[in-house]
Formats: sequence, C-alpha cells, structure tokens
Amino acid sequence: MFKQVMNVFMTDHCYNNFVLDFNFLDGPCLTALISKLLGYSIVAGSVLVKLPQIIKIISAKSSVGLSFTSLLLEIYAVTTFLAYSLAKDFPFSTWGDAFFLMLQNIFMGAAIQHYNGKTGTGAAFVLMYMTVLFVLLSGFIPLSVLSALQASQMPAVVISKLIQALDNFKNGPTGQLSAVTVFLIFLGSIARIFTSIQETGDKLVVVNYIVSSVSNGIIAFQIVWYWNVIKAKKE
Repeated sequence: MFKQVMNVFMTDHCYNNFVLDFNFLDGPCLTALISKLLGYSIVAGSVLVKLPQIIKIISAKSSVGLSFTSLLLEIYAVTTFLAYSLAKDFPFSTWGDAFFLMLQNIFMGAAIQHYNGKTGTGAAFVLMYMTVLFVLLSGFIPLSVLSALQASQMPAVVISKLIQALDNFKNGPTGQLSAVTVFLIFLGSIARIFTSIQETGDKLVVVNYIVSSVSNGIIAFQIVWYWNVIKAKKE
C-alpha cells in the first residue's frame, strides 16, 4: 500500500533508491520527486485559487474591473491545454490545475454576465462551452489540430492579459480584481515552467508557460503599482 502511494510521486527505481537504499542524493530522482510534489501542490492550490476572486465578485455584486473578453481568452487557453494534455497522455500532475481553473473560470464568466444584467447570456455561454468541451475531449479531434490550438495559446494568453491590463489602467485601482488570485496564478505559472520541462519535455507547453508567466507578471505588477499609488495618496 505504501509503495503504491509513493509510486504516484516516483518510479520504482527512485522508490528503491530513496526507501530501500536510503540514497537521497540521486540527482535525477530527487529532481523528479520535487517536480512531482510541486505539480500536485499546484493542482491542489488550483482547486480554490480563484475563490478569492469569486467571493469578491459575489460580495460586491459587481464585476467592475474584470474583462469578460479577457476571461474568454483565458478559458480558451486552459481548455486547449487540457485537451492537448489528455491527447498526449501527460501526467495528471501537469494538467490537473487546468481542469480546476476551467471550472472556476466558467463560473466567473456566468457571474460576470449575471452582474452585468445578462443572466440569460451567461447561461447560454455555459451551455455553448460545455458543447465545445465535449467535442474537444471526444477523441475525434486529430492531435495535429490540438497541437495547433495549443500553439495558438500564446497569442491568446498575451491578448487576454493585455486586455485585462488595459481595463486596469482605465479603472485605476484594479476594481474587483483579486490580488490573491493574481499572485497565486503568477507564481503557479512560473512553477509550471519547471514541472513542464521535467515531466512533459514538451517545448510547446514550456514556451506557453514562459509567455503566461510574463503576461501574469504584468497584471501582478499593476496591482503592486496601484497599491503604492493608493498608499502615496493616503500619506
């Protein structure tokens, strides 16, 4: 039983090295273990990573400062990555966070529409998305198409964050945008560069996370900037 649990995080070879031979200095095994633990930590954190943002929207009964277009592009990015990862049979530790982000983003999309007085549009959005998701995960889409969609993530992510950054600039202080959510996603995307290199070796995925980290960093920088502006005004 113990070995079965440990095999979730390491290969038989690494299990023998660590548990049976007490060889904790095996570089490749140690790196792989760190990557796996980090990957599952990101997945666990992603379960509630957007909860602060969702709570902020519901508490304020407002989605001011949040761009629905930006969210749509983010949904596109996580959905294509999810479909691509499943098609490539990547470990759950490398894509599980995309699944939970997808669920939370869909809820946020519906909430944004609802608080903009377009509840029907929000419901239609959810229904249409579930249809598209079913098609993407059906197994009928060729890997070449999924690879092309994965590659298109890069401009989608950049445009998504630029739209949000522009909205932040227009709104001054970043409206209902949650700083906790922004920083968690920023740190998670940085960590994903390492786990993707280690566990997938897929250059397309790695480059996407590099681009994502830079883009998320822009939003994080804006939040820090506006914090300082507000602090300076109070003083």
